Amino acid sequence: MTYKIIGKYIKELNFNIPNPKTFFLLSKDIANYKINIDIKSSQTKQNIIEVLVNLSLSPTNNNFETIKTNIIFSTIIEIENNSLSKEEMEKIILVEVPSKIYSELRKIFVFLFENSGFKDVKISETVDFEKLYKMKRVQ
Repeated sequence: MTYKIIGKYIKELNFNIPNPKTFFLLSKDIANYKINIDIKSSQTKQNIIEVLVNLSLSPTNNNFETIKTNIIFSTIIEIENNSLSKEEMEKIILVEVPSKIYSELRKIFVFLFENSGFKDVKISETVDFEKLYKMKRVQ
């Protein structure tokens, strides 16, 4: 292994249902939302990198009042090998770390919805981060 996870936490959490009307309409409108995953990173010290995985819902159209949901999950990793190529680093940040923490992030997201009265929110249990990485490299 060329890295190890040394910490993880919820960096930012936004779960906003603006009013009762939106709450009641949400159960029928939930199909009009899509899941977005965004991954960013920053070096905090030599060999220490913060990987931020942002999971959010966004409406597919804007003709109804929307909820605002967003979780930014921070994973702090320590790189154990200084001679990694740029591609190896990208793969750790964009594939390996998100793959390891996604189930935990998903569990938090689903917990918020279920405890807000929405039992049938469908969020994929797995994400093929390798496939997303390859698609990004082609662009």
